Amino acid sequence: MKIILTLLTILCFSVGFSQEKSFSAEALQDVLINTSGSEVTFESVLEMHKGKTVLIDIWASWCKDCIAGFPDLNKLQEDNPNIDYVFLSLDKDTERWKAGIDKYNLQGSHYFIKLGWKGPLCSSIDLDWIPRYILLDESGKIKVYKAITTKNNQLLNQIQ
Repeated sequence: MKIILTLLTILCFSVGFSQEKSFSAEALQDVLINTSGSEVTFESVLEMHKGKTVLIDIWASWCKDCIAGFPDLNKLQEDNPNIDYVFLSLDKDTERWKAGIDKYNLQGSHYFIKLGWKGPLCSSIDLDWIPRYILLDESGKIKVYKAITTKNNQLLNQIQ
């Protein structure tokens, strides 16, 4: 009986701590739109932030949980100005996306996910809820794969 309990405990911990360490090739080639209207790949966005810790926030202006989390995100940004903040929007159109950036005064780099939820990026990360936060270290390695609040313990521990 002890062996079974030990194995179950190990299995629970390994599943709980397993996460992706990098993005798939398909995700890296997904097309985003920057605030100037130009198309860029997700890979090129990550390249622009190479050598920096990056917090990716996948959000939408219609998302109540995203909006409710902005005060906590603002506090996190205030406490961690050394992190690059990259916002990826799942809005229905670019006008609503840009209006949301202004309305909520979101500070960071902004991109619109052209193919939305069903595109390569969102599909490859098993996106099932927004907001979704992904933390990358200076080398671009994923440190936190799935957080739905900025108060997530794993996220806060990795930031410090």
